[in-house]
Amino acid sequence: MSGSDDGVLGLLLCGDVMLGRGVDQVLPHPGDPALREAYVPDAREYVALAESVSGPVAQPVGYDWPWGEALAALDEFAPDVRVLNLETAVTTAGDFAPGKAVHYRMHPANVPCLTAARPDVCVLANNHVLDFGRAGLTETLDTLAGAGLRTAGAGRDAAQAWRPATVPLPGAPEGRRLLVLAFGSPSSGVPPGWAAGAGRPGVAYVPRLTGRAAARITAHVRRLRRPGDLVVASVHWGSNWGYEVAADQVGFAHALVDGGVDVVHGHSSHHPRPLEIYRGRPILYGCGDLVDDYEGIGGHEAYRDELRLLYLLPLDRDTGRLAGDVRLLPLRARRLSLTRASGAETAWLHATLGAASRRFGTRVELDGATGVLTAGPA
Repeated sequence: MSGSDDGVLGLLLCGDVMLGRGVDQVLPHPGDPALREAYVPDAREYVALAESVSGPVAQPVGYDWPWGEALAALDEFAPDVRVLNLETAVTTAGDFAPGKAVHYRMHPANVPCLTAARPDVCVLANNHVLDFGRAGLTETLDTLAGAGLRTAGAGRDAAQAWRPATVPLPGAPEGRRLLVLAFGSPSSGVPPGWAAGAGRPGVAYVPRLTGRAAARITAHVRRLRRPGDLVVASVHWGSNWGYEVAADQVGFAHALVDGGVDVVHGHSSHHPRPLEIYRGRPILYGCGDLVDDYEGIGGHEAYRDELRLLYLLPLDRDTGRLAGDVRLLPLRARRLSLTRASGAETAWLHATLGAASRRFGTRVELDGATGVLTAGPA
């Protein structure tokens, strides 16, 4: 649903997009498969693991393969702006960041896989963008800029890392923009040493999710914001598993909205977490994974992390308030690609996300005819 003709902005958000490791290996230009993981020394083993549970993947796949049926779904949703969290360095650098259990990188020649989804903003403030050091980050920034992609949350210095990506608002008077400001928290595994500084490449880093930190961020937004701009705060926070939301995350998100942010886009968890509509503004506490090579990895089956969601938020272009229910499209990872979720899988997401969101005063409903979930104030 494009809202450019009815005063509504259709904003598409999703969680983590990880195009490295096994995904990179099936694309036309796979990089060096060597890993430094405790149990898996070669990225091609993740391809074999996915094939063992879902069936063979003919290689090389096309650049659109990892997105699968999500691309057609995006065309159906027809969003005005698309924002994703790119949890992958795009580099050939071999400088593995020390002290990390896993490292993600995609070969720069495979960047058409990213552009296939036509993102308007790639968020980089996460715990994997410097997996191959500051040289790897610099190459990532150069590669994405060369592909015409906007980025937020990382840069060659602190000023660039904290500079929001700006997207012209479709259908709005000339000069009005959507600002996407991105930053990461240590609760999601972002190392403190990755913080961008004066003359030091890195990420926009928030050491503690406090009211004072939120006030600094919203003051920064007010300095940059023009009349008529809308603002998304995209934050990498929290643990990988579970439906409980930490009190500091809730308080921090509320403080951001109180300070003028229109949407809080949370990510890092491997599965969807609750939604809240606070003062008419949507807060997504965790969008879950979207694209990755995690098929067949055991240990957390109860969370059904093979099930993924796309989020479409209708925002009033004049006020930034939610202009209707959030729509959520259920997908499923299979053979390193995405398919539409089955009826039973959608029903599971409906029940689980509905129960988790109820404490935030959010209802989640299922449209049985379309297989789309909707979420709004109870």
